[in-house]
Amino acid sequence: MLTLDNAYGELNPPTRLLLGPGPSNVDPRVLKAMTSPLVGHLDPYFFEVMNETMELLRYAFKTKNRLTIPISGTGTAGMEAALCNIVEPGDEVVIGMNGFFGERMSEIAARCGGRVIPVKEDWGKAVTKEAVEDALKRSKAKVVALIHAETSTGVLQPLSEISRVVHGYGALLLVDAVTSLAGCELDVDDLAIDICYSGSQKCLNCPPGLAPITFNEKAFNMVLNRKSKVQSWYFDVSLIEKYWLEGRTYHHTAPISMIYGLREALRIVHEEGLEKRWNRHRKNSQAFISGIEAMGLGMHAEKEHRLPSLNTVSIPEGILDKNVRTTLLNDFNIEIGGGLGVLAGKIWRVGLMGINSNEKTVTLVLEALESALKKEGYELKKGEGVRAATEFFTK
Repeated sequence: MLTLDNAYGELNPPTRLLLGPGPSNVDPRVLKAMTSPLVGHLDPYFFEVMNETMELLRYAFKTKNRLTIPISGTGTAGMEAALCNIVEPGDEVVIGMNGFFGERMSEIAARCGGRVIPVKEDWGKAVTKEAVEDALKRSKAKVVALIHAETSTGVLQPLSEISRVVHGYGALLLVDAVTSLAGCELDVDDLAIDICYSGSQKCLNCPPGLAPITFNEKAFNMVLNRKSKVQSWYFDVSLIEKYWLEGRTYHHTAPISMIYGLREALRIVHEEGLEKRWNRHRKNSQAFISGIEAMGLGMHAEKEHRLPSLNTVSIPEGILDKNVRTTLLNDFNIEIGGGLGVLAGKIWRVGLMGINSNEKTVTLVLEALESALKKEGYELKKGEGVRAATEFFTK
């Protein structure tokens, strides 16, 4: 018989400032909402919560799409749900691959039986409309999938011109907005995005566990008229829709407390207003970049395509990535992210998302980064980064 000899105490995790690529710190209002009493997932009160959550999600996505719901699962669940509902065996799928998550999209599409037509670009650059059009010209692609906010590189992908190209060839536009929803300018209807998904743990300041997703009628009708069943029963939106919108038919037990939290997170977004929120993220990112450049460091992503919610800093020659991040964690309780794939050891990823996008946080992380770099022998003038950021804020 197995025996447990250890005495297990209560959880006591450290209080970190989460400035990595996600998760971000959870808003206290969200935590409070999540401690509300549980009701059943078929309770009339919960149906009201579901309706309000959908309304607030439509606001955040800037869409009138009827099917705008949270998928039970993290951002990758949103990616899988978006692709597996649309891609059937043999379908040609154009995928922008300019970072780690574009490559993940390609893997999922292939597992759905799709024939992937990659549009590759350097990690740090945006995919061009010319490259997308070239891929469409030489294929019969059903869908074009792009990462709006490539979390691995800090690139914000322009979408408006590409959207016109995609629809000119009769394809659907599928967009990953995991790190951009409620932090960067995103208008699903104006950009004519057919399918868009995100994650709860980034700019929404909610714990990981939900993936907001929206399908327009054209995309949803394509799901309803598939030749074959969706390969995933759990992510089949034609079934999930019947729980969220049509008749409240049981599909799976919804994560009730998480949806309470998401509703509150979206309520906070609505109170601030999307445009103000976008501007705040942009301003704080620009201040951070001013500080980074004043310290003699450089940014990885191209200037015209930088992602305000996730800033990628090039690591100076001779500085070890892990040492700096360890110092930030141990000495300052600040988490930042390292690079993925080909960028491992070459960049730091600094998230300024939601409540973490503010002047105090910018100043704090610049001070901490300066201290960590000096510890590694990197020479810079004391306080130069903070001074530059402060000057930017006082312009």
